[in-house]
Amino acid sequence: MKNVQNWPVLNYVEMQDTIETLHQWIQIVGKIRLKTMPWQNHSWHTTLYITPSGYSTHGIPYQGQSFQIDFNFKKHKLLIRCSDRKTTAIDLKPRTVANFYKELFEKLTDLGIKVKIHPKPNEMDIAIPFSENTVNKSYDPNVANTLWLAMLKANTVFNKFRSDFIGKVSPVHLFWGAFDLAVTRFSGNPAPLHQGSMPNMPQGVMQEAYSQEVSSAGFWPGSKESPIPVFYSYAYPSNTSFGKQNISPKEAFYSPEMDEFFLKYEDVQNSINPEKTLLHFLQTTYEAATKSLKWDRNKLEKI
Repeated sequence: MKNVQNWPVLNYVEMQDTIETLHQWIQIVGKIRLKTMPWQNHSWHTTLYITPSGYSTHGIPYQGQSFQIDFNFKKHKLLIRCSDRKTTAIDLKPRTVANFYKELFEKLTDLGIKVKIHPKPNEMDIAIPFSENTVNKSYDPNVANTLWLAMLKANTVFNKFRSDFIGKVSPVHLFWGAFDLAVTRFSGNPAPLHQGSMPNMPQGVMQEAYSQEVSSAGFWPGSKESPIPVFYSYAYPSNTSFGKQNISPKEAFYSPEMDEFFLKYEDVQNSINPEKTLLHFLQTTYEAATKSLKWDRNKLEKI
């Protein structure tokens, strides 16, 4: 039977150069939102969002007005919209990170938006300052559009999954640190102090992010070291029973090294009903978290 959803094919090896450049660009834009938005728990104020044309900061309050930065992967423009000024644009095209960084801040200055960001990427082993990065300079419009379409599909399913939970739950949002789309459910219970770390990431940020018990799921497009787009699901804190739970679909698997469940994107994309396949993964891995952490589901879910 034919795939009824027409999810796009993702080949990380073929898409790598553009994804790596985009990752740098969204870090720059995400950091602008980080510096201008009021703080929210678990760093929710820093994230980007999926839109009908790309990724967006959504509206950012600024000196009594508002501005918004949008990646548009239909017109291949970065749009800066201001409540009191005309929209200005930057071309999304093959260009270095340094060139993108320079033009973006020139445009912001012209609009009267003055913001300073930490000038290096986070959650990357190699953190070349944005103003010096001439390594990442690829932009294939088809690749950017295809990755966005895949995230658009995942975003729809994540929002449907999110709707059945009445406890504290995050928005479906794009974290620019690791370039992953995520949604997180909370039990309402505090968690032990997180001891893990990420490259070029303050430990205090990680500890605040994981200060509560969570069941978190997301989509990640892959990396040079692990070039396979995947859906993931994990629990914090975790224990030995988490990875022993039964989950579906049959293609999903548990990684003891990562202490997470994974489902390859291609297994979702190739299934007869990708939405149903992904929903099964999200629901069963969430149930694995609730069993291992002994959550009171009657207080957290629609009855």
